[in-house]
This record gives sequence, structure tokens and C-alpha cells, in this order.
Amino acid sequence: MNAIKRVVIVGGGTAGWLTAGILASRHPRRDEQGISITLVESPDTPTIGVGEGTWPTLRESLERIGISEHEFIRRCDASFKQASRFDGWRNGTDSYYHPFTPPPEEQPVDLYAAWRSLDPDRSFADFVTPQVAACDRHLAPKAPGLEEYRGALNYAYHLDAGKFAEMLREHSTEKLGVTHLSAHVTSIEAADNGDIAAIETKQAGRIEGDFFIDCTGMRSLLLGDHYGVASNDVSDRLFNDRALVVQAPVEEGSPIASQTIGTAHSAGWIWDIGLPTRRGIGFVYSSRYLDEEKAAEGLDAYLKKSGSKSSLKDLKSRTIPFKSGWRERFFERNCVAIGLSAGFVEPLEASAIVTIELAASFVADHFPGDRSAMDVLARRFNRSFSYRWDRIEDFLKLHYVLSERDEPYWKDNVDPASMSDTLAGSLDFWRVSPPSLIDFPQAEEMFPAISYQFILYGMGFRSELPGSYRAINPERLIKDLKHIAQARDVFARQLPTNRKWLDDLRA
Repeated sequence: MNAIKRVVIVGGGTAGWLTAGILASRHPRRDEQGISITLVESPDTPTIGVGEGTWPTLRESLERIGISEHEFIRRCDASFKQASRFDGWRNGTDSYYHPFTPPPEEQPVDLYAAWRSLDPDRSFADFVTPQVAACDRHLAPKAPGLEEYRGALNYAYHLDAGKFAEMLREHSTEKLGVTHLSAHVTSIEAADNGDIAAIETKQAGRIEGDFFIDCTGMRSLLLGDHYGVASNDVSDRLFNDRALVVQAPVEEGSPIASQTIGTAHSAGWIWDIGLPTRRGIGFVYSSRYLDEEKAAEGLDAYLKKSGSKSSLKDLKSRTIPFKSGWRERFFERNCVAIGLSAGFVEPLEASAIVTIELAASFVADHFPGDRSAMDVLARRFNRSFSYRWDRIEDFLKLHYVLSERDEPYWKDNVDPASMSDTLAGSLDFWRVSPPSLIDFPQAEEMFPAISYQFILYGMGFRSELPGSYRAINPERLIKDLKHIAQARDVFARQLPTNRKWLDDLRA
């Protein structure tokens, strides 16, 4: 009587359809021994659709779902993403990378010590990975003919979020047995024990379920409205609350950047994402420090400076208000929130889609066959994702706290009162000991130690090592560093540009 057989996902978009695909591929049986998966999507609710940057984890998710990489790239107007590049965050003229290809499996402190002693004039990221050189040359991460989802360098994607959701919907319904209902939810029916028993819809009537997944966006119709689970507001630490967004066309044959470009401005930053046919550009800012008129002027100036043939008045723009924060709990009784209904932070480091992947995989891999197991699963899920959201906040804040810019926005970000106690304490510790595994004890950390090092040392931070320090295996370390230098040259000769690889695929 307590078996979990009927899964109802409320809400579509990337969150709903990616969750449906991951769950359906993990639990493919639709007979009496399996589960039914129904996605109910309102016909009159537009998707936000700004999640154009992803993590390398999406390759595994798409392969798991059973989608061809080549089909995905064609259908979603996708391009390769190998890093994030940050321009002007430290003093207005600086630039550094957060690449995806990790360095050799050395101790983080050994890599730092080798960099400081052997080649301190080279950037830390360029010293420990060949990917910076590849990004500077707009190279693809793989040669033609290489197996799908495999690369010479680690990579993710830039994509058209609207086309991505459409492809996921088609694949999930036609190949994975997910039922799609286009219907507007009018009410939620509670069971005697407090679970959700059913949703009532305008077009499809009453829909019963044993397990409900809330993918209804920032409104959070089930977890927020029905269960009243409040959000933790972290806007006192992550200041940005607006994004002015445009899509700028690009000339045929023009270079396609291998990284998301984040350019700092007086009260925030600008993302610039290159696709084969356009650039997605977003002017992110805090309304406490900048008004809408100044934001529009700043975006228009960026368009001109970055070589766009179009000015802001030529393009269709929209302003997306948001508040950084996440739910106090994500899993309540027989309902779990995934996507924007669980939380949202500014789109720095593209954490939106990866949190969907992680949450959907958690549910799929630990799916409760019986209601009696669901409360234990909920506690574990809430503990895991509360930790993850805390770490996302600290990592994003790290990008701001070492700035030397003199605008009020940046000075306030540097104020220790605007960061968590965890981050403040870590910064003090890292001044005498580089980030290492001791700082990140969880098996599945959102960001490993090396990611923190890329940001810290890109922003000019330095750690002091004791004079008695010696690498654990200095011979192996020197050998690994030589391989990195050799790889820079090999990739420069053998890898095509992003544009050529993508054009050849479409041809």
C-alpha cells in the first residue's frame, strides 16, 4: 500500500525535463514492476531561459539519458565551454581563468609551491593546466572523429536553454516513456497524513501521485506555497539582484570563445557566452548601487567595446529580477523541490543547471521504493543540499572579497561583515596554508580545492609557506609539469578551433 509508483513532476523547463530524463533513464520500467512519470507543465508560464552555461557534469547526464552529443550540439545551438575567464575583477585591468581541466594529481600545496618557485610570472592556471593556452586560441577541446562525450581537455557546453528544454521534452516522452500533460495547476490536495495526494488542474483534472517533484520555478508552488517552506535570503552577502539580458547576433565564421567571459563593472559584472549564431550577454548588477538607466548605458557601452555590430536599442532586452537564496528545506514529506523552486544565486560560475543534475541524480539513484523510506531520504537530501548551497555561496563570494577596485559596491564586498564566518576563517587560514583536501571533506564537494586556488591566485592572493617545506614527491611533480608544457604545444598544433569543429559537424 505504501509503494511509490506514481511520480508527478510539476513544471517543465530545464529543471523539469532534465529531472524527468535522469529519473526515467535510471528507472526505465513502466509496467506494474516500475514507476509512472508524469510531467505537468502549465501552457501559459514562460521559462526564464538564461541558463546558457553548464558544467562538465552535463556530459555524463546527457550520456546517461541516452542523447547523442552530436544531436545535442546541433539541436541546442551549443558550443564548447572549457573555462570561465574573469576580466577586471581585481583592479579593472587584470584577467584570469578558472579552467575545467584539473592539474596533475599532486597535493594542492605542492602545485602552489612549485609555481611560486619555478614560474611566478606565469599565471597559476596557465602553470598547472594546458587549458588556458587552448582557450586563448579559441580551440575546441577535442579533435574531429573523437568519440562522443570524450575530449583531450575537460569541457562543458554553452547552449540555447529554450532549445535544450524542448529537446529534453521530446526525448523523454518519445524514448523514455514520460507522460506530458499541458495543464495549469489550480489547487493542491493534501492527504490525511500531510502528504500531497493530488494536484487539481484546469485542463487535465485531478492528477494523483505518490511522489511529487516541484519544478515550478521561483514561485515554488508545492514546497513554498503549499508547505510554506521559507527561503534563506543571502542578499546581504551576494549583493546582485538584477540582470539585463540581450542576445547579440554574430557574423558567420567569427571566432567562438572557449570560455564564459565575466567582465567586472562598477556595480557587478557582465556575462558573455558565445554560441555559433549569437552571443548571450547579461549585465548583472545590484539595484542598491546602480539604477536601470545606468545599467542600460553600461550594457550598451559593453556591446560597442566588445565588437558587436548591434547597439542596445537594436536588440530585444529584458530585465530579470532575482534574489539570492535557497529554501530552508528542499524535501518535505513526499515532495522535493529541484531547480529554481529550491533556490537561486546569481549566475556566476553557472551553478543553476548543475544543481538540477545533482538533485535529480540523488533522487534517481536513491529512489524510495516505499513511503516508509522517504522521511530518511528527505533528511539526507536536506543535509546534503544545505551543505552544497552554503559552499556555492562561499565560492561565489570569494570572487569579490579580494578586489582592489575602489567603487562603493566593491569596497562593501570586501568588508568581512559581508561574508560568512566560514569563508572569513578560511581566508585567514589560507594565508599561511594553501587550500587543500582538509578544507573540503565531503565526498562530493561542489568545488574542489583547485577551484579555490584558481580564484585566489587569479585575484592576487598569496599563501606563505614555512621555509622548511618540501614537496612529497618532487621528481614526479617536475615530470608532471613538463608534460603540461608539452601538452600546450601539442594541442596548439592538433586541435581545431571551436568554429571549425562546430561548422564541420553541422556540415
